[in-house]
Order: sequence, then structure tokens, then C-alpha cells
Amino acid sequence: MTARFTRRSTLVGAASLFAAAPFLEKARSQTMTDGDVIILNVKITTLDRANPRADAVAIRDGRFLAVGTGAEVRAAAPDAEIIDGGGRRLIPGLIDSHIHVIRGGLNYNMELRWEGVPSLANAMAMLRRQAEKTPAPQWVRVVGGFTEHQFAEKRLPTLEEINAAAPETPVFILHLYDRALLNRAALRVVGYTKDTPNPPGGEIVRDASGEPTGLLLAQPNATILYSTLAKGPKLSPEYQLNSTRHFMRELNRLGITSVIDAGGGYQNYPDDYEIIEKLHADDELTLRISYNLFTQKPKEELSDFSSWSKQVAPGEGDDTYRHNGAGEMLVYSAADFEDFRVERPEMPANMEADLEPVIRLLVENRWPWRLHATYDETITRALDVFEKVNRDVPFGGLHWFFDHAETISERNIDRVAALGGGIAVQHRMAFQGEDFVERYGARAAETTPPIAKMRAAGIPVGAGTDATRVASYNPWVSLSWLVTGRTLGGLRLYPPTNRLDRETALRMWTTENTWFSNEEGKKGSIKAGLLADLAIISDDFMEVAETEIPHLHSVLTMLGGKIVHGEGDFLPLAPALPAPMPDWSPVATFGGYPRRASNEALRMAASCGCANACTLHGHAHAAALGANVPTSDARSFWGALGCGCWAV
Repeated sequence: MTARFTRRSTLVGAASLFAAAPFLEKARSQTMTDGDVIILNVKITTLDRANPRADAVAIRDGRFLAVGTGAEVRAAAPDAEIIDGGGRRLIPGLIDSHIHVIRGGLNYNMELRWEGVPSLANAMAMLRRQAEKTPAPQWVRVVGGFTEHQFAEKRLPTLEEINAAAPETPVFILHLYDRALLNRAALRVVGYTKDTPNPPGGEIVRDASGEPTGLLLAQPNATILYSTLAKGPKLSPEYQLNSTRHFMRELNRLGITSVIDAGGGYQNYPDDYEIIEKLHADDELTLRISYNLFTQKPKEELSDFSSWSKQVAPGEGDDTYRHNGAGEMLVYSAADFEDFRVERPEMPANMEADLEPVIRLLVENRWPWRLHATYDETITRALDVFEKVNRDVPFGGLHWFFDHAETISERNIDRVAALGGGIAVQHRMAFQGEDFVERYGARAAETTPPIAKMRAAGIPVGAGTDATRVASYNPWVSLSWLVTGRTLGGLRLYPPTNRLDRETALRMWTTENTWFSNEEGKKGSIKAGLLADLAIISDDFMEVAETEIPHLHSVLTMLGGKIVHGEGDFLPLAPALPAPMPDWSPVATFGGYPRRASNEALRMAASCGCANACTLHGHAHAAALGANVPTSDARSFWGALGCGCWAV
């Protein structure tokens, strides 16, 4: 549900005229109207080429009314409520063009997140604590978003370490698309024994006696990983609603206001869309969601899309929730899941025969589509099909695109351009760059993906995360990768020619992503008439050191002019969010993507003696760092080391 503002007109204007304490007191005590709103005292990166910089904005009826100086916006809305931005940077709301938010929301409250955790020791402390809290028959799930290269130890946990940390509670750890680690309790629950055969495309690793060790490998696709994860208990519908709200709020906290949902395995339409559609019907979405439909069974892809084309039309919905077309899975025989530790998978000979009727159906029904494709060899074969269909049934302006395209060639970039397509890139190389370099060499990694060449060809290029099972959902990690060309492990992959300046990177996360949902000219920049989606960020993205970019977040996020997230001075303006459900949820203990202050506090926790001291110590240390860390964050990291602060 979108937020009501809080009246603070007596407190805003010149920033120097008031302090935080009285601001908070007034904000709690008065209610803002639904009228015009002005934000003053901000450094606005508008991304509007006709008006690139401003320091104030006025909002009316969910859209930007005026963008310019304080005097100009006051003249446009003389009776507006006023918010002071404290001199911070204001940007358009971020748009993730590839995320699995609908599926992710159903599971978010069940998952222990290791993304952003600096060491394996910290991660395993979190795992031990969560195993103690998780009741039978529930599992501890660590489902993607991290890489071994981010850890100081530069490795994954061993199966022995996982079994020691959780001897009785089932544990499932998914690492990228390449492997899953199960403890002995999880093996018992899923029923894998020495008599269980390897499924197609996967391997159950065994010891010398033939017994499963707990290591599952994608050989070459992730079906074994996802099918094993699907054996675990699900949350009840009530808890799934709560979980989705918490995941959306976490994305709002990072400045995201819109997403394009890429579907996903074990996310069938319409069954697994009931929760998100109820939230939409109840006006409780805090993200704008455009969703693609993802076929679920090999050999039944054409049947799925034929059926769906009779149920829903692209663009059907509203500005908050709307259908976007097909993909990213179009046919299973064209899915080249990446695992850069092993050789490139060769797509089967029947790929073209499977893909062509699906593309014909989509074009005939004017459905946009997206196609997962990692390697140039797969893209070549897909383009052969696209060009053949286009000769018979012209695409005629359909917004179709490839996802990922890490190794796409210049020739195929030109072929994409000729067919009017686009490419959506994600920061998977930030998680797997070291593996790519080890297999293919540093020179080959310099243009994976070749973003500069894509942009030079004039095709639409957008950015996203591919969260939650591969890369992190944190957009600032992606923006850091685009700007610095570095992996999470610190390896510099790209030369300056394949890195982006900060404004271009931000455009790929805002205005340029609107093409991928057919919403150009509707959102993505701070411009009169566009949807009033924005974020005021914790530090200045345009000026902070490169090393600080991954640690940015939003202090105030607005969707259609309504506040959906606030912290610090803006905390009283934010809408209430119920506690995470169930009460053993890792979100209740550890929160979302950790902030730098929390990581610093974690390293100090070992010397702390009592629960109250831990919480106070956490706040004191955070304040010294100039941060604003909620009690839940402090509790979570003390709790990770078992000092008891989660009970405070």
C-alpha cells in the first residue's frame, strides 16, 4: 500500500532553519494531505536532456508537475506541502529490467541471504544461528545472490562445515547456476540415495561407496538444482503475502520503483501469480511490475504460449501491474545456462525446430519476447530463426530482446539492430568473472558483455540484476560493475573502453530500461508529465568514490508521488510494514542486504558482553560512521554471532 505523507510544512524550506529532532516530532504528529508536494534543497539528476539539472520538483496527481529552481516549482504549486531533501542527490526511481521478483517475493522470508556478507566465517555464523531458530520441517535456504569470490576466504563452505553447523536442520545452499550444497538432513528429506539416478542435465555427486555426498552439479543446466529446491516446504498464502511485501520494501530501500519480472522455473501462470495479483487488487504493490510469462515444461512450450495468448494480451493491466510478453524461457532446447567453470554447452540439434513455431506464434499475436542467451553460438542460431520468421511475418516494431549476451559478437549485434531488437545485460560477470578469466583468459573477458559496442550500434541496452538466484538484487552492485568493471572479488575485468560514466550507467537503470517494457515517455526521468517515481540517495552517486557505490541506498523512495520507503529524518513518513512472517524468518533476524555499518559492527561484536550493550554498541558505532542503522540491523549482526540481541 502506498504511503500517506506527513505534514511538515512548518519544518521545511531552507534546510538550515530546522534540526532533525523537531522535524521528527512534527512528522509523527500531523498528517499530510493528498494535494501537491514540493521537494526542495536537492541535487536532481533529471536525465532529461532538455533540463539536465535542477534543485526542486513539484508533484501533482502522481506525476511531476514542475522541475527547476525552488522559485519555479513554488510558483507552479503555491499551496503544496514541502519536503526538504537536505542537500542530497535525487534521481529517477531505478528500474530493474531483469529480476524474478514475483517468485522471489513468495520465498523471500524463508531465505537466508549471504549477498554482501564479507567473509565465509560471517556467513557460516549466520547459518548456524538460523539453523537453531528454524523449526522442523522447515529448511535453511541460502538461494543465490552471492559468490565465493566475495568472501575473504575465497571459497565455499565444505560439506563437513555445513553438517557441523546444522546437524539436524535441512540446509540447501545454491551457488549461482553451477551447484547446490545439501547437508545430510536435507539429503534424507529429499530422498537422494545411492539408488537415485542422475536426472537429465544434472549430477548427484557420490562418494567411493556410491552414496550422495550432498553436492549437486548442473551438467549443463540448473534443473536438478531448482527441482531439488522445490521439494522444500512452502509458506502459507498469508505468509507469502507478507514475504512479498517485505521483498518489495527491500527493493524500495535500494531505490527501485519499477521492475520487469522475467518469470522463472516453477513459476507457472496463472497459479503462481495469485499472491501478486491480490496485492495489486488491494493496492499494496510498492513497485511497478511488468511481467513476462515463462514456459514450464520441455516440449510443451508452444502449447503454453498458445494458451496464454488467449488469456492475456501484452500491455494488459495498468501502470502498476501489467503483462509484458513472453520469456525469458521460450523453449528449453535454447537455454544455455552459464557455468563458466565448465565448457560451453552445445544446444541440441532440435533447437531451431522447437524455437521457430513459438516465434511465429508470438509475432502473429504481436507478443514481445525476451530470450535467455549467454553465448554467441546460441545467439547465432536464435537469430537464424528470427530472421527466417521475419521474412515471412515481419516483426514490425515488436520490442524483442536477448537477456545476458555475455559473449555476443559484433556481427550478431548488427543482426540484432537490423531486426529492431535490444539487449538486457546483468552483472553476472561481477559474480563469475574470475571463473571466466580462468577458462577463457583475461583478454576474452574484456568485453563480456561488450556493452560499449552494443551502445555504439544504436540498439536499446538496459541493465538489471537477474536476482534472486544468480546475482544480487542490489542495483548499486550492478551500477558499480558498470562503472568500475570490477568483480565482487576485486578483479578488474574491463578496460576504460568497456566501462561507463556514471550518468550513462544511471540511464541504463532508468530511461533506457523503459524500452524493454514498452513504457517510453512514461517514466524513467524527472520531467514534467512523467510518473513521479524517485529516490533520494544516501550519498552522492555522481561524486562518491568508486568503492562506495555498492553501499549506496535510498533514504526516501516515492512511487507516483507516494512515499514507499523512508529512513533517518524521513522514517516517520514511511508506511508501516508488519513484522516478517513467520517469526523464525531469517529476515526478522538478519534483515536484507547488509549495510557497511552493520559489517563494521559485526567485526566488533565478539568483544561485546550483554544483549543490551550489543544493541547500544551497534547504534553508537553506526552513529560514529555517520550511518543510520535501524535496531533490526544491529540485532541481526549481533545475533549472527550468537550473543542474543535478537531477543532485545
